[in-house]
Amino acid sequence: VSNGYLFVQEQTLRFMPLFHILISGKGLIMTKSAQFAPTLLSQMDEEIDTRKINNSFLRDHNYATEADIISTVEFNPTGELLATGDKGGRVVVFQREQESKNQPHRRGEYNVYSTFQSHEPEFDYLKSLEIEEKINKIRWLPQQNAAYFLLSTNDKTVKLWKISERDKRPEGYNLKDEEGRIRDPATITALRVPVLQPMDLMVEATPRRVFSNAHTYHINSISVSNDYETYMSTDDLRINLWNLEITNQSFNIVDIKPANMEELTEVITAAEFHPNQCNTFIYSSSKGSIRLCDMRASALCDNHSKFFEEPEDPSNRSFFSEIISSISDVKFSHSGRYLMTRDYLTVKVWDLNMESKPLETYQVHDYLRSKLCSLYENDCIFDKFECVWNGSDSVIMTGSYNNFFRMFDRNTKRDVTLEASRENSKPRAILKPRKVCVGGKRRKDEISVDSLDFSKKILHTAWHPSENIIAVAATNNLYIFQDKVN
Repeated sequence: VSNGYLFVQEQTLRFMPLFHILISGKGLIMTKSAQFAPTLLSQMDEEIDTRKINNSFLRDHNYATEADIISTVEFNPTGELLATGDKGGRVVVFQREQESKNQPHRRGEYNVYSTFQSHEPEFDYLKSLEIEEKINKIRWLPQQNAAYFLLSTNDKTVKLWKISERDKRPEGYNLKDEEGRIRDPATITALRVPVLQPMDLMVEATPRRVFSNAHTYHINSISVSNDYETYMSTDDLRINLWNLEITNQSFNIVDIKPANMEELTEVITAAEFHPNQCNTFIYSSSKGSIRLCDMRASALCDNHSKFFEEPEDPSNRSFFSEIISSISDVKFSHSGRYLMTRDYLTVKVWDLNMESKPLETYQVHDYLRSKLCSLYENDCIFDKFECVWNGSDSVIMTGSYNNFFRMFDRNTKRDVTLEASRENSKPRAILKPRKVCVGGKRRKDEISVDSLDFSKKILHTAWHPSENIIAVAATNNLYIFQDKVN
């Protein structure tokens, strides 16, 4: 037991589950779970390797509180660390097991490295408004020295955290005794040179900067520029540019707030810097459009450089059209040539040189189109799913309901549906592709669309920057998968 958290390790999924982490009201429990799915869609008809999860430690998952729900997942630039944030304002950092790198079946093993409370609940007395502690986004900075730095944000405040190790402590002070009490100067007869003494390794998380009081509306995303000196924070109507060294001043670079709020027709849903150009960024809107802006053109980027939007087919228009076209996530590819957007039913890949229509469109769960009315009634239609690229930009991944997540191979056009679940974990088992059937007879291995559990949803996923290791957040559970090893 450490800091009130209970860590339990067991055995190892091939995009098998490798770890399964459960956050519950009784603490944080980690078990090695299994390895990822068929070696990235090339062996999609094969099964995915899993190892038994000790369900005796996981039986309390139904009693998870709202604060335990994972709200963001992010690998650092090297993939050595993985951070998760939850609705309780906590950040848990996992470190890759160094010994496992050379062992193919264990190369995706991560252990808990540090846990800390990033944000606390606050109250805005001026507006009589509660500010949740929920972590909306985490973004890592590249490692420059022995310490690690990350940005975390809730609805109003961004914080820069330093995570460092300490295995020595200074001893032999002249004016203080070993317990830190001030010594009587009359008892000091000689000057001593303080020395560093070995101690047990301790990982410390300290807040280095707090960026606050700059957003009237809720922050939905943060993105670090590739100059690593600046970052932007985005709320519903504005985007601010910050210097990482300056906390009391930011520059407003996008403002779509109308003079009369009754004329408001869209809000900003996500924004991201270009991976190679510090002057270029994109932001998406609730109307399904994406704007690319260049800060060299003007200080206030209200006029975009490029505008990406797919014209709506009038024959498909319905009451829900505007809701399901809202973009919940936007990501540049690692190469910077493409961008990917996620709306409620699809993932679209755009070429930056072609604004008229997307290059590729992938149906994530088109079988839900007939269920939009009930999804609207239970508010699931407003869920914000994220999407991620793999390291080579050849495969994309996004979440769905019933703890399903989808992968699409851009080269072969093959896709697979996998399930992050403890129930199907057996010793040395492999994750099997799942299929959803709509009406009529269903096969033994298929699941009916009517029996999908909409309370189990995978909104947040992350992909290792260079290897086929993925992290999938399912409510208060974190699964880590690696690709299958033959």
